[in-house]
Amino acid sequence: MSRATTAPTSHTRRTAAPVRSGRPRAGRLRSGAVRSGQPRATRRAQTRLGIALTIPLMAMIVTFFLVPLGSAVYYALVDFNGINPQPPFVGADNFVELFGDPKVWAALKNNAIWIVLGTAAPLAIGLGLALLMWAVRRGSIFYRVAFFFPYVLPQVAIGVVWGWIYDPVRGWLNQALETVGLGSLATGWLGNPDTALYAVLGTAVWATTGFVFIIFLSALRNVDMELVEASRLDGTNPFQRLWHIILPQIMPVFLMVTTITLIGGFSVFDIIFIMTGGGPAGATEVLGTYAYSSAFQLNRISYGTALALVITVLAVPFAVGLNRLQRRLSLQGTGA
Repeated sequence: MSRATTAPTSHTRRTAAPVRSGRPRAGRLRSGAVRSGQPRATRRAQTRLGIALTIPLMAMIVTFFLVPLGSAVYYALVDFNGINPQPPFVGADNFVELFGDPKVWAALKNNAIWIVLGTAAPLAIGLGLALLMWAVRRGSIFYRVAFFFPYVLPQVAIGVVWGWIYDPVRGWLNQALETVGLGSLATGWLGNPDTALYAVLGTAVWATTGFVFIIFLSALRNVDMELVEASRLDGTNPFQRLWHIILPQIMPVFLMVTTITLIGGFSVFDIIFIMTGGGPAGATEVLGTYAYSSAFQLNRISYGTALALVITVLAVPFAVGLNRLQRRLSLQGTGA
């Protein structure tokens, strides 16, 4: 009797043991499945969110960049005069004519002058003003607003006002020169082919310097003053401190400002069109004004479009190169 009663008991224990041990395994499997499923769901949600956030940007790129670019390429390859709804296809004839056009090379020369002087002058003046205002605390807001104000003015207003300043009869520039005994330098600044380009360029520099000044002044706020003071104790002069201590720390910002002003030199149009219209005798003609006159005054839409594409092709490599250099220096500065 004892064997009969004990045997089922041991058998029951042996058969029940797998049941008890199997439940935790099932629980572990289910919890592991839940844990492994959560990151996948999170990644899918993040992917959907990323796509939703990039759709507006991609739509803007397609609408305002790719579509106009494709349209410009089409019109550059046909001979469209603004009237014919089915312009004939001419291939690269517009570009061939462009490279043989002496007015294009004269305009490109003026663009080069504008790019060099119109970039170097605001950078030098803006950096100099920022260094002078670096340690100024009292009245700094007033100076920043005063210097930045010309940059926010409409280009039309700037061109009209400076046209009055350069007026050969009633302009105060010639009157000021006569007052200080330099009347021999008085001239028709915008009507003289030798001075017209530089007069308009001076106006553009005046309008741009405030922007450069504000950006550099903000960048100087982040310069490590301990390094500056240590170099001063080592006996360095101001130029050495600027070259070896200050400029390396603000170089990414310096390159950003350089890119903006340099690209503006390629695409300059409004201030020249307002003040001189490209004259006198083409002395201030740049690629932008020549493209406009070809397209809308001579009804050579395709030729003007080809000129606009050339401006883009010339400007993009400089912008990309400076942008890559800026990013490289930024990564080096952060230690990445």
